[in-house]
Amino acid sequence: MPYISSFCDYISHQKRYSPHTITAYKKDLEQFHQFLLSDFQLTSFKEANSPIIRSWIVKMIESDISQRSINRKISTLKSFYKYLLKSNQVEINPLLKVVTPKTSKRLPVFVGESEISDLFSEIEGKFSQDYEGYRDELILELLYATGIRLIELVNLQLNSIDYHNSTIKVLGKRNKERIIPFSNNLKTKINNYLSEREKLQSVQPHLFLTKVGEKIYPKLVYRVVNHYLSLVTTVSKKSPHVLRHTFATHMLNNGADLNSIKEILGHANLSATQVYTHNTIEKLKNIHKQAHPRA
Repeated sequence: MPYISSFCDYISHQKRYSPHTITAYKKDLEQFHQFLLSDFQLTSFKEANSPIIRSWIVKMIESDISQRSINRKISTLKSFYKYLLKSNQVEINPLLKVVTPKTSKRLPVFVGESEISDLFSEIEGKFSQDYEGYRDELILELLYATGIRLIELVNLQLNSIDYHNSTIKVLGKRNKERIIPFSNNLKTKINNYLSEREKLQSVQPHLFLTKVGEKIYPKLVYRVVNHYLSLVTTVSKKSPHVLRHTFATHMLNNGADLNSIKEILGHANLSATQVYTHNTIEKLKNIHKQAHPRA
């Protein structure tokens, strides 16, 4: 379908959305297109209007699709029709009169500080003393130390590292660059890894490579993180994004201000960062218990 293909090219090359997001958007649009065909015998997205979109939402609700999934699909349509409007392929955005159903906020899953301490102390000797061992150790360290996204880590290049200033340059969503500092401990891990990486004699510019010298891929990183987190925690999710949540939560709990965390994470709005403030409740409980005479 040409409209979907051109939209996916747009969010890939101009918006720089992750492959995972692009796949989800494409699937949502294909499902909506199928709905237009089956329920209204319409072949073009141009023919959809607000009542039709509302009927799609009702159908999804009746099919017991979660509110979160419904809202994501509506968000996909909003982006899609904004693109069609911007490129003069439609004259009216049918989503303007569509109200998104309210959904309860899902709190981010994170790993406790003691578990993270166990992770980096207990697994020290579990990594193989070869290229893959040094790489996997650095992947874990870098995700927790910087809070970068999975796709940002995959796309890091050798010249992303500034050794003199101990900073890393990250290219985030919508082509926005940000600079994140790192510790001397992480610098040592990077140097150890690069010594092993040189043995691959790869001409690839990317920082992280497979053992055959090709750029790593998201599933590889997910497997590494899932494996090692499983050794120390029973949290429901054990993904690279959980380490991002963990980074933000621990920073906040240890005194970092919200705006600084927002800049490091690369959030466009402070509201996206404020979701982590709930996690400080445990710290507040401890302070209350220690300070209040009758606690």
